[in-house]
Amino acid sequence: MLKDLIYSGIGAAMVLKEKVEAEVKKLEEEGKLKKVDAKNFLESIEQKGKDEEAKFKAQLKAALKEVIDELGLATKADLQKLKEDLQ
Repeated sequence: MLKDLIYSGIGAAMVLKEKVEAEVKKLEEEGKLKKVDAKNFLESIEQKGKDEEAKFKAQLKAALKEVIDELGLATKADLQKLKEDLQ
């Protein structure tokens, strides 16, 4: 389910990106937007997207860690320590 949610978000982002690029190109062709301005605009949107992706991943990782801690599940580190203790 989480995987489907992530893929849906990525798909929506790609569709939105394509639509924004098409609108920017249309404004360029109509002379309402300079090519340099369009390039800068698209680059700034792309950078904001990357920043948001990094922030989302950090929040997701923290949330998953919290759930794992609350459930008391063993982590790789816990299992490795147990394995070393048994040897």
